[in-house]
Amino acid sequence: MPSVDSGSVQQEATGATAAANSTQPPPGTPSTGRRSGALWVRRLRLWTGLTLFTYVTLHLVNHALGLVSLDAMIGGMGYARLVWRNPAGATLLYGALLIHFSLALWAIYQRRRWSLPADEWTRLVLGLSIIPALALHVTGTRIAHALYDIDIGYRFVLMATWLGDPATLWRQVLGLLIAWIHGCIGVHLVGRLQPWYRRWIALFYALAILLPVLALLGFVQGGRAVEALVADPAWWEAYRAATHLPTAAEIASIYAIERAILWTFCTLVVGAVLARIAANIVARRHGLIRIAFPGKRVIEVQRGATILDASRLGRVPHAEVCGGRGRCSTCRVRVSRGAEALPPPSEAERKVLQRIAAAPNVRLACQTRPGADVSVVPLLPPTATARDGFARAGHMPGQERELAILFADIRAFTRLSEHKLPYDVVFLLNRYFGAMGSAVEQSGGRVDKFIGDGVMALFGVDTAPDEACRQALAAARSMAVHLEELNQLLAHDLAEPLRIGIGVHVGPAIVGEMGYGATVGVTAIGDAVNTASRLEGMTKAYGAQFVCSDAVAKRAGVDLSKFECHEIEVRGRQETLAIRVVPEAKELPVSS
Repeated sequence: MPSVDSGSVQQEATGATAAANSTQPPPGTPSTGRRSGALWVRRLRLWTGLTLFTYVTLHLVNHALGLVSLDAMIGGMGYARLVWRNPAGATLLYGALLIHFSLALWAIYQRRRWSLPADEWTRLVLGLSIIPALALHVTGTRIAHALYDIDIGYRFVLMATWLGDPATLWRQVLGLLIAWIHGCIGVHLVGRLQPWYRRWIALFYALAILLPVLALLGFVQGGRAVEALVADPAWWEAYRAATHLPTAAEIASIYAIERAILWTFCTLVVGAVLARIAANIVARRHGLIRIAFPGKRVIEVQRGATILDASRLGRVPHAEVCGGRGRCSTCRVRVSRGAEALPPPSEAERKVLQRIAAAPNVRLACQTRPGADVSVVPLLPPTATARDGFARAGHMPGQERELAILFADIRAFTRLSEHKLPYDVVFLLNRYFGAMGSAVEQSGGRVDKFIGDGVMALFGVDTAPDEACRQALAAARSMAVHLEELNQLLAHDLAEPLRIGIGVHVGPAIVGEMGYGATVGVTAIGDAVNTASRLEGMTKAYGAQFVCSDAVAKRAGVDLSKFECHEIEVRGRQETLAIRVVPEAKELPVSS
């Protein structure tokens, strides 16, 4: 039974690279043609879905014109007919409908497991509800017009729904809302994986709510207008004489066609489910493979199943923002054993892996179908969001860099604050943090965190170490100047001026995104961080405002020889450390 491999990353990368470069995929893995076909299926689903969503959007806009007048609705339909009634538009619309529904059946057949996230279940149920909800509307309009040349203008539609059976009215309203919500979910699932989407998401949400509301109000207004027209016997007689209304036989035929559509729909959906069950039975006879996850969790699945299928089957928490469509990259895993059993990445998977600069032994769980036993480690927490699927700076996942780290702390703040009201303490700290934070950022640094009345800042996350040291010294000097300005501003509120101690050190540290939930942020850990904190504490012993390691001055190219130099022992370090003690940080020279 396989277990999670504890071998080196180098061994994992070598095995994964060998598998990726192999020209002979292992037995039982999908062919290149099949993987290319999957890419086209994704593209067809996207473009046909967008076509149908555009049609629904224009339909709702047309309904909303009822808030202007019934004539405006009729005029809007004239423009819609120019788009969808010509041969090219009709072919595009009906072709998109048939292809999208066929792909839905294919997706049902491909579902090896039905353990889906709530949003996926919602989208699936809504999608399957559209045809039953709108079958009568489509039959009574487009098909009725094609078979019996019945006028399907807005007057006819509103009379048939607003003045007809209330059940038919609510069924049509519900069908349009279902189609709209299903389309909005689809657009959101695709859009949230794009960096630009976040800038426009508020507008999209507003449109998603506002458009159907306006459409319903316009529909009601149009229905009342038609109701007033029908109440006029002269208008009604003229309308009947000029319009071909359906006879009783034609109405019966329309309902018969609707029932045929519903029966065909149910037969195809049930047939897809039964075909999947039969395929599962056949696949089991060809043996199972084992996929091992951390914690000695081993899941047996059929050949051809994805790693994500195994996670769902075994209820292993696994991020899958896009629902397993190979778009978000949040389901990515590191292959720690059995990389030779994996087929090369498809074109779609390869593009996603390149987008996030993934290592050679990293694969998308939703796209990878092992041909033999493998061991994998999910790389993101189950709570990962779409943002985690974007390309990020190289240090985000974790990287060792040479940083300049700055710590600053207010002296005797406990004594200073114990006689102040809580509101005054918060106000004072916020002003102080604002002054110190702006000094750090203006110098090119990054405020890592505020700890009590202290500040930790990083320099060199995105710059070279020498430049980072120059930035840290500039930040220390600027902090001293900002503090003097703050003391002058708050002179009437402070019994004595604020005093701070600043410590700076340069050295290797591990930097990356760390934390949990909303507290995740870029930070650094390591011996250099601890040393910088201890140098800040030594400002008390030396009665100085600023202490830095001599290495900071040398890397920055700044002459601090006029300031005291000491060799000190730092707890946790075997060698002594040369430091410079500066009484006032504003005395630091400006680097060229």
